Amino acid sequence: MLSKIVGVVGPTASGKTALAIEIAKKYNGEIVSCDSMQIYKYMNIGTAKPSYDEMQGIPHHLIDIIEPSQSFNVAEFSQMAKECISDILKCGKLPILAGGTGLYFDSVIKNIKFTEIGHNEEYCKELENLALIHGNEYVHNILKEIDEASANVIHPNNLRRVIRALEIYKVSGKTMTQCNEESIQPPLYEPIIIGINMDRELLYDRINKRVDIMMENGLIDEVKHILNMGIDQNSTAMQAIGYKELVKYLSGSLSLDEAIEEIKLESRRYAKRQLTWFRKNKDIHWVLLQKDYIFDTIHEKSFTILKNLL
Repeated sequence: MLSKIVGVVGPTASGKTALAIEIAKKYNGEIVSCDSMQIYKYMNIGTAKPSYDEMQGIPHHLIDIIEPSQSFNVAEFSQMAKECISDILKCGKLPILAGGTGLYFDSVIKNIKFTEIGHNEEYCKELENLALIHGNEYVHNILKEIDEASANVIHPNNLRRVIRALEIYKVSGKTMTQCNEESIQPPLYEPIIIGINMDRELLYDRINKRVDIMMENGLIDEVKHILNMGIDQNSTAMQAIGYKELVKYLSGSLSLDEAIEEIKLESRRYAKRQLTWFRKNKDIHWVLLQKDYIFDTIHEKSFTILKNLL
């Protein structure tokens, strides 16, 4: 019999962390973060990491585990997350996998086996040059013609991932989507997944307000501190939404108002991509919050779902 675990997914600023904490309090659980940017140390404000007080005594795993200068990939995350889940289960507690990075989440839930696919440095350099000459959208469109499913969930500005998807096709003759589908193994767990969604106007309002709060809480100083540590502004960590835009502001290529508006716009676009990804999973129990509902409705509806399935 497979062990039950809970998943909490949804777009940015939808309240995943708060719900996961309430579930952990009610069902004696521990949280395994599924966020590709909260893994980095020092990046607290812009990644919306829960503070010590917000955690309310609930153990959180896979937060603050690597330096912003270090590389990290989904295969490493998957292995570490499975080890965390195993330890939580051994303690007789409920593992709660919570976050908005769809590929990270699926790597655990679907027990994806990551086969090492080689590299083609010459091809990657060729794609990098094309991006320099024609822009990131140009390279992204090449991917779209080959692997539309991957292109739909990889942002054009995430050039590293766009190039890797094209490199996989060049080296293996298979799209990244095909490779991912073929690598799914029998599941390790019986997941009960809660998906948070809400009225678009409400979600966008929450995103915009969150960005304003991040700015008030000192996001600019956080970005300055990381840059002063010697972290390359082109590193994967510094491509996170909120960081890359403020790097542009600090370098003088954007005004502060322009940078803030760009952060809000990119956050809204990211929320769309997250929903596109998670809607493919037919096992998710969606909880919809509409404008006229109080936010606690999400918690109440979620607990009703869990009561019947746990």
